[in-house]
Amino acid sequence: MKVVSQKTRISRKLAVNPSMLEEDRPDTIDISVIPGPRGLEDDKFPFEMLSDIAERESWRKEINRPLSHIHKWWAQRLGTVFRAMTIGALVPKGSNIIDLFYKPVRIKDAIVFDPFMGSGTTIGEALKLGARGIGRDINPVAYFLVKNALSIHDRPAILATFRDIERDVVSKVRPLYQATLPDGTVVDVLYYFWVKIVDCPACAESVDLFSSYIFARHAYPKKFPRAQAVCPTCGAINAVRNDAQKAYCHTCNRAFNPQIGPASRQKATCPACAHAFLIAKTIRATDRPPAHRLYAKLVLMPDGAKAYLPATDEDRALYAQTKETLNKFKNAYPIVPIEPGYNTNQALGYNYRYWHEMFNVRQLLGLSILADRIRQIPDTILCNLFTCLLSGALEFNNMFASYKGEGTGAVRHMFAHHILKPERTPLEANLWGTPKSSGSFSTLFEGRIKRSLDYAENPFELRLSNRSGKRISEKVFGLSEKIGFSIADSFSSFAAGKRVYLSCADSSATDLPEHSVDAVLTDPPFFDNVHYSQLADFFHVWQRHILGSNGYRQDYTTRSRNEVQSAEVNAFTDRLTAVWIEVHRILKDDGILAFTYHHSRPEGWRSVLHALMAAGFGITAAHPMKAEMSVAMPKHQAKEPINLDIIIVCRKRSQLQRHCWNGDLWETAMPIAAEQIRRLREGGRRLSRNDVRVIVMAQILRRLSVSHTVETALTLLDACSAETEALIEQLYTADKERTISNKMKE
Repeated sequence: MKVVSQKTRISRKLAVNPSMLEEDRPDTIDISVIPGPRGLEDDKFPFEMLSDIAERESWRKEINRPLSHIHKWWAQRLGTVFRAMTIGALVPKGSNIIDLFYKPVRIKDAIVFDPFMGSGTTIGEALKLGARGIGRDINPVAYFLVKNALSIHDRPAILATFRDIERDVVSKVRPLYQATLPDGTVVDVLYYFWVKIVDCPACAESVDLFSSYIFARHAYPKKFPRAQAVCPTCGAINAVRNDAQKAYCHTCNRAFNPQIGPASRQKATCPACAHAFLIAKTIRATDRPPAHRLYAKLVLMPDGAKAYLPATDEDRALYAQTKETLNKFKNAYPIVPIEPGYNTNQALGYNYRYWHEMFNVRQLLGLSILADRIRQIPDTILCNLFTCLLSGALEFNNMFASYKGEGTGAVRHMFAHHILKPERTPLEANLWGTPKSSGSFSTLFEGRIKRSLDYAENPFELRLSNRSGKRISEKVFGLSEKIGFSIADSFSSFAAGKRVYLSCADSSATDLPEHSVDAVLTDPPFFDNVHYSQLADFFHVWQRHILGSNGYRQDYTTRSRNEVQSAEVNAFTDRLTAVWIEVHRILKDDGILAFTYHHSRPEGWRSVLHALMAAGFGITAAHPMKAEMSVAMPKHQAKEPINLDIIIVCRKRSQLQRHCWNGDLWETAMPIAAEQIRRLREGGRRLSRNDVRVIVMAQILRRLSVSHTVETALTLLDACSAETEALIEQLYTADKERTISNKMKE
């Protein structure tokens, strides 16, 4: 490591003052990549401390790393993890990673490549550290969002463009979300509340698919028990207790149980004839998407208060008028069929055959007005950025979104469950928005675009400390380079001197020369059922509608037969192997491949081992790390959630000494796994059984990956499956018992 100059301490001023003058910033630490073991290959790599920082980042990821969150992407990893990985992959073993994490490190002679770019976390962190970055992703939506995040942006021009859009469209869009109070006052509607309806197969009466008549409650109902319920008889809105079993409507005086509606799981019961029927089957029989009924709205009163009100005939008339207006537009929205797939079949089962059917006519009208205006922006970079903004607003402004309730961001976006799950009580948000809206075009401009501009101008890291017995975090500025680059569109352009090269294509065949990359840092797709491309098409069709079908947007879909992600184990293994083979070709002989991974099934680990060894890689280290978003909905729903990723560190097998493993788990895998569990536990982290599984499997793969042949390694892995399960159970039980014992001592 070559150090040019260094200040031994980062001042307190640096931690709290983002507007520091350049001369007040600490001197940068220039690091040269030299041959030999790296910091990521050190068993003392400080994963427990870094996990604490990553955990804090995950609580408000869109604030702490706004650049990688300017648009929706799935499985977004934490910047803290990849900053540490980048440093660790390029500095010598024995370096103080935590110390360097909070120093203005510059690794200017290094090239970092991410073949599964996703939301761009790897490239962003590498660039902040002064390295040069190459990102590639087969999905056009991922490529588009990263290119927008990392490009050079003219802040005054962006603000002026937003004001121009506001001037031209607000007078057209805002009236779509207004209501008249009984005294004649016109107010803004923040949200409209809808319910899916289906005709009873027995008596043909329309049935509301409410599972509960309570449609609005606080995120903390025990502390704030007040809720809102719709009367099933007259439609009046009533304030009730969240746990009330009986309520009287203040308008019609009818009693009802607000907790029980006609719909329960897969069935509904008709209130008119008591006939019970399967909801999905009944909807499919109609051969059209389900209809909706508008029943309530949340308005912004003149004094700034919010009020829940029932829907009126005027509201319904306004909605009908928007349909007439939309019919006058030509090419108002993309008309693209939804292709069958694991993540789209649930929507297809409800007769949603086209992407535009996921929006109601008011949403389509507002989106078409905004799309037409954005298309007229003459500057390509600005047009792309505002297209990205509108595309991001789509996930909050559709009939698959729902109401999170009071005390939250209000709108639960459509991908909260990682599938296209039809929502029985959808929420329609105000598309342009107000200062008290959530998920709108204007509020996302403030929360995503402007916040990202601030971060790009002055990036920061989080540092944890204790104050008055409480664990707090502070922002540390002045550590990283500003973000904003001219993006190369070919390696030749990159080789001519540009800092970043992004491409949208298959990573198993790149234009990169042999031995041209110092480190490959990535987060590959998992062997599972969440197909990003099937979900990304929701955004892609609108981006294509605005920007045209040239270049990487030629196809209507982002799906590709070459994408790695697959639920079929052989296909996943073959495609991942192909990418690792290409990585092996372009990686320098002394280079590092490191990636984050976790899985709960043996096939997932077997596949990774097979792909790595077949491509010529062996594992030199494996570190557990907090890397999944803490607030992810699928995690909360899991019985044994995985809270850890493993950083798997690899080198070319040609650089490693091979040997046969004797199969003794207790002699090889257990000591390191047990030590890593101990370090995490002493850091206050509780581990699930699947967390222990992740740690153990990584250490087993580490030993097996230096076997003489792939066949030998896979045979040994299969043969020790029963012993592996016993080891996992033993370590998990021992850790659980220690946790209980420590609590009793406290």
